[in-house]
Amino acid sequence: MAAVVRGKAKLSAMAPKGSLVSTTLTAFAFLLACVALPSLSSPFSSFDDYDRDLSRKFEIDDDMFRKDGEPFQIIGGDVHYFRVHPEYWEDRLLRAKALGLNTIQTYVPWNLHEPRKGHLVFEGIANIVSFLQLCQKLNLLVMLRAGPYICAEWDFGGFPAWLLSTEPALKLRSSEPDFLELVEGWWGVLLPKVAPLLYENGGPLIMVQIENEFGSYGDDKAYLHHLVTVARRHLGENIILYTTDGGSRENLEKGTIRGDSVFSAVDFSTGDEPWPIFELQKEFNAPGKSPPLSASLFFCAFKIAHRVYSFREFYTGWLTHWGENIANTDATFTATALEQILSGNGSAVLYMAHGGTNFGFYNGANTGGNESEYKPDLTSYDYDAPIRESGDVENDKFKALRRVIKKYSATSLPSVPPNNEMTGYGRIQLEKTAFLFDILFTKGHTRMVKSENPVSMEATGQMFGFILYVAEYISKDKSVLSIPMVNDRAQVFVTCPSGNTERPRYAGVIERWSNKPVDLHYTKCDSKVENMGRVNYGPYLFDRKGILSAVYLDGNPLLNWKMLTVPFHNLNEAQKSNPIFRDAYSNFIRISAHEKMKDAHEVSPKEPAFYAGRFVVDNKKDTFISFSGWGKGIAFVNEFNIGRFWPAILEVESPNSELVVTSVDRPDFMCGSRSSR
Repeated sequence: MAAVVRGKAKLSAMAPKGSLVSTTLTAFAFLLACVALPSLSSPFSSFDDYDRDLSRKFEIDDDMFRKDGEPFQIIGGDVHYFRVHPEYWEDRLLRAKALGLNTIQTYVPWNLHEPRKGHLVFEGIANIVSFLQLCQKLNLLVMLRAGPYICAEWDFGGFPAWLLSTEPALKLRSSEPDFLELVEGWWGVLLPKVAPLLYENGGPLIMVQIENEFGSYGDDKAYLHHLVTVARRHLGENIILYTTDGGSRENLEKGTIRGDSVFSAVDFSTGDEPWPIFELQKEFNAPGKSPPLSASLFFCAFKIAHRVYSFREFYTGWLTHWGENIANTDATFTATALEQILSGNGSAVLYMAHGGTNFGFYNGANTGGNESEYKPDLTSYDYDAPIRESGDVENDKFKALRRVIKKYSATSLPSVPPNNEMTGYGRIQLEKTAFLFDILFTKGHTRMVKSENPVSMEATGQMFGFILYVAEYISKDKSVLSIPMVNDRAQVFVTCPSGNTERPRYAGVIERWSNKPVDLHYTKCDSKVENMGRVNYGPYLFDRKGILSAVYLDGNPLLNWKMLTVPFHNLNEAQKSNPIFRDAYSNFIRISAHEKMKDAHEVSPKEPAFYAGRFVVDNKKDTFISFSGWGKGIAFVNEFNIGRFWPAILEVESPNSELVVTSVDRPDFMCGSRSSR
């Protein structure tokens, strides 16, 4: 994969202009990055606080969108505030404007804003109000996809993972009272924050989406009606509420509400003939209330029981799972499909205009015909969009789409900004600072849960990252360990009897998608299980993590487990409070003072460890990190959780032999020694 570290967005925000920037890179074989984030908030607290301008009106009439009484063609694109560092929000929006867009569409991920029940976050990268105000400043309208479910290749489809710890288990995306109560609580916080920014109140918000592609999941009309009621309570009667469903009769019948309580929009694959789908759309809207709109929603296709199902939309590119070729789509084909819609005065929203990055642990995943056909998404969410992950616009797709949009835009297009200059800062020497197991067992920085059988990660109170499962067994010359249900990837280590100074030995890995048993020796069995991203779409959305079944040794259940949490901080959590990170970093300070860490003898080459390095930036520019030769882990820069790295083909958890990562001036998806996948 390519881990993107941008000079302005990641490395230099904490230093005054023109100064040297000392930047720390720490790796946890795993790799260890944080920035001062702006904290802006809305001056308004509720819908009623804002004096409405009665001359401002965005409505639907005569099968057209009308803005202040005049016909209006939406030419929009998705830009997700949570996938772009706040320092680059304006840069990316200006590039979207130069593409010719007049409207920005964005999701709102519930889990970003309420990572723990009752703990609300609206600062930094989660400052949605600041993002909306910036759209308004740049004269861009906004379509807000408020969820509560969003899909979006985002962990758990935007639902907070603590929903999975509720007992009895919630029925997600339904009219079940316990679930609706939680949704009402969330929307009771979110919607009053954005209500002052509705178009009629002088803001940029013209439409608010409820749910997301619900027709591909269920048909609970009471649920949809309840969402409409809650939205109207907080946003008033004038805002256009909309649903988006794949352009088939079945999807629309199940996923929307006939009549005028919501506007039923459609999405479909690039290349599909749009106008028959727009005609079908009219059947589900009130007469005169069905302007043709291809509302961008997420497109993903995968095989289920030898049939292909898909979210359909006007998409500009495609997602990539670990182990797949980096996705790309033809620029001319995409532009031609867009012109089919715009030439008939239809409206369209590009998914994505700019993809960005799945920072932290928030990447999502897909499944196939069963839960084991698990496909987690890359940290990169470039999506082959016209505005690339790095912000580059000097590409064929941007130019082709801009040529088409220019023909139909009601206003002249701004000039195109140049690409941000990239640089490579060269080799960054790392030092091993600590073994993960040493920190967990000697520092007391982890919470322990004991149980006869393993319990899920969520049941221990930890939602992301890793969890360590520990059990003991009577040793034999050889035993076989099997775990029928592990989500998502368990590295198995064994240790000798008490008193032996030998370090944990790597025994093998059990993966959700292959589930092969592991041969064991010695007495104690440790299994470190990684959550690689929760499923964001489909029938297996309820995706708990960790060991979800009994563990068997030679066919017999292995009992009496200890679960130790490994609490690495996520994108929207305070970095300085993380004790594991703090200990690893303090070791780096000591090592930097020329006190070398002494490796224990016979260290397993795959034993998880922290590595840290430092480099100085004297000319602040954007850069990428190359992990060529490394294995699998997490990258932080200045304590900011960039996300995961992993070679796409070769299974390696050992460090680069020279303990070096490299700052380069272009993406590097190689990672291992082979393949561009």
